[in-house]
Amino acid sequence: MTQYFGGLCAVSEFSVSLEQGQLVALIGPNGAGKTTVFNLVSGFYKPTRGEILFKGASIKGKKPHEVTSRGIARTFQNIRLWFDMTVLDNIRIAQHHALGYGLLDCFLRTPRYMRREREIEDHAMQVLGTLGLAEVAHELPKNLPYGVQRLVEIARALSINPALLMLDEPAAGLNSADVEGLIASIRAIHKEFNLAIWMIEHQMDVVMSLCSWIKVIDFGATIAEGTPEAIQNNPEVIKAYLGDDTI
Repeated sequence: MTQYFGGLCAVSEFSVSLEQGQLVALIGPNGAGKTTVFNLVSGFYKPTRGEILFKGASIKGKKPHEVTSRGIARTFQNIRLWFDMTVLDNIRIAQHHALGYGLLDCFLRTPRYMRREREIEDHAMQVLGTLGLAEVAHELPKNLPYGVQRLVEIARALSINPALLMLDEPAAGLNSADVEGLIASIRAIHKEFNLAIWMIEHQMDVVMSLCSWIKVIDFGATIAEGTPEAIQNNPEVIKAYLGDDTI
């Protein structure tokens, strides 16, 4: 797929294929077009040219909520939580697309409403438990450390039972201890849910610890892809990051 903004080509002929259970990284210098790729896949942009397929069906031009309902969830560079709602409510509200009851059920508190609300809360607590967040379920995110807020955002994305989880710089702003916790949490998610995880990340220790395949872009174009070992020693990747014209 290709994306232009006016006369600027932000993403050029990008392609990637992910399988269930894969953990893949998309890396590149600042401004390389990584988040634009995520925005295209998650429905925030419609590609200028090309196709986006998920489970064999086109999602090109679908709205973000339509993409989500098909099984793609994502986080963002900047945390986007409802800071004056509890952690549990932040997770529960992600289920609004699949409530299974109507406004009248809500007003009358029908058996269907009560049953579905119990199911939603049980599922939310299960997800929080997987990430070690059950004990903060009734806390406000604004009162929690930054690293925990990051995990809450990941938990909210997980709560829709995605087939593909897209993480946009999950380690951004984290200290070394939080980064270690994040790596452990992503491993736990990968093992527990057996889903595809696709991440943008600048911290190479996170990428190299977790991912079996890495794709590198610069100025919107793919310059390399391969295993962590191959990428570490790729001259084009080193040049893109260090700007060394002698390489």
